Amino acid sequence: MLKIDILTIFPEMFKGPFNISILKRAQEKGLVEINIHNLRDYATDKHRTVDDYPYGGGSGMVMKPEPIFRAVRNLKRDDSEVILLSPSGDLFNQKIAEELSKREHLILICGRYEGVDERVKFIITREISIGDYVLTGGEIPAMVLVDAIVRLIPGAVGDPNSLREESFQWGILEYPQYTHPREFEGMRVPDILLSGDHKKIRRWRRKEALRKTLLKRPDLLEKADLSQEDYVLLEEIKKELREEV
Repeated sequence: MLKIDILTIFPEMFKGPFNISILKRAQEKGLVEINIHNLRDYATDKHRTVDDYPYGGGSGMVMKPEPIFRAVRNLKRDDSEVILLSPSGDLFNQKIAEELSKREHLILICGRYEGVDERVKFIITREISIGDYVLTGGEIPAMVLVDAIVRLIPGAVGDPNSLREESFQWGILEYPQYTHPREFEGMRVPDILLSGDHKKIRRWRRKEALRKTLLKRPDLLEKADLSQEDYVLLEEIKKELREEV
C-alpha cells in the first residue's frame, strides 16, 4: 500500500478532492493511505508560527525550517520520498507519476508565501513543479500529484485497459472519442467506428492520435516511442494536410 503524508498550513483545502471518485475508492480498498498534517502542529511557540520575515529584507514572508524539519523527521521512514512542491523543481509528467506510484511512502511539502527557507532543501529528496506559472501555494500541486499517482496504482481504476489508452501514457495524445447519439446537430460519428472492424478501428484511432499530437503537441513526437507503422501513418497525415492547403 502506498502511504502519502501531506504537510500544509491549510489542511481544510484537502477535504473535498480526496473524498470523491477514484481517490475515495482507492482509499476504501486499502490501496492508498492519505494523511493531511497541519504544519502549525509542529511549531513550538504559543502562536504556532510557521513563517517569518526574510533575512536581507524583501517583500512577503518565508516558511520557517523548524516546523518542516520536525514534521518530516516525525513521519520519515527509510523508504520515504520527501518532495517539496516548488516552481524550481522538475516538471511533473506521466513518467514521474508512474515512478512515484511504485513507491511505498511519499511526504509532500506544500510551500506558501514567498517560499520555504533554503535549508529545507537538506531534508528533501526531490523538488517537483507542475508548470511554469505562479500559484498561491503548494496545495493544488499536491492534489495534482496525488490524483495522477493514485490512479496508476493497480486496482485503483476500474478498467485497467483505459490507462493504457490515455493521453501521455504512450507519449502521444489520445484519439478522439465518441458516444451516442450517432448524429448530433449535423455532426456524425465517423463511420469506421460503427463498422465493427476492430483492426481498422485500431488503425484509425492510432492515426487520429498521431494527427492530434502532430497538430497540437508536435514536441511530444520527438520523445515518443514510435513504431514503423506510426511513421507510415505520420507520412499519410502530412500528405493529407498538404492536400488540404
